[in-house]
Amino acid sequence: MPVSDRHPGYIVVEGPIGVGKTTLARRLAQSFGTELLLEEADENPFLGRFYKNPQQGAFPTQMFFLFQRIRQMEALCQGDLFRPVRVADFLMAKDRLFAAMTLDDDELALYDQVADHMAVDAPRPALVISLQSPVSVLLERIRGRNRPYEQHIDSTYLQVLVDAYTRFFHQYEEA
Repeated sequence: MPVSDRHPGYIVVEGPIGVGKTTLARRLAQSFGTELLLEEADENPFLGRFYKNPQQGAFPTQMFFLFQRIRQMEALCQGDLFRPVRVADFLMAKDRLFAAMTLDDDELALYDQVADHMAVDAPRPALVISLQSPVSVLLERIRGRNRPYEQHIDSTYLQVLVDAYTRFFHQYEEA
């Protein structure tokens, strides 16, 4: 029986901030005894500025995440014969969701040019788990984890984000 018949391969857990992506991804990776790819938000030096002033901080924040995800996808493409399952708490195809939400038209056009130029042939997930939660629960979880750069997130932003995720996954057919 081929490895792909016994293991799901590449698994992605997605959803809005505070929904529990990383927690579930960690548990899945632990269950499979495999590699875990995490969005490393704490490494983004622009994120705090973005949440304080979205218009001013959106472009550098988004570009940082784009480059970070491209590096992670390149590493994922290298493969590991001894770990046939990989789990991530982000979906490369979703990257543009945030760009479209936060960038103005000129910034989005530049983002698209860079993303197209840097395009990596990201592996197609065998399974995408889309997590959902009410905005009030997301806000409570965000406040509870007490990350300084997240303290400016409000319910209006979260509702727009939840709606964007809902639209995205309503049309998503890649996994």
